[in-house]
Amino acid sequence: MKFRVIEEADIVHPGEYLLHTPTQQIVMCGAFMRDLDKIKVLANGKLLEDSIESFQKINLTNREQKARRISRCKGCSQR
Repeated sequence: MKFRVIEEADIVHPGEYLLHTPTQQIVMCGAFMRDLDKIKVLANGKLLEDSIESFQKINLTNREQKARRISRCKGCSQR
């Protein structure tokens, strides 16, 4: 698993996991506010708001993504 800096052109979607570098925690994005230069995240059950520079995106290789996929039973896969 590698991390990369959030660039000016990048968009962070709610529900996406990020690394909060000051605390070295994996957190879940709640709101991405480029105009305010802030990201609101959920960390340890608490809401945290910090500047975009304090976060990094998580990059997974294709092999890592495939290993994280969850196979579902037939009942769950039907819609």
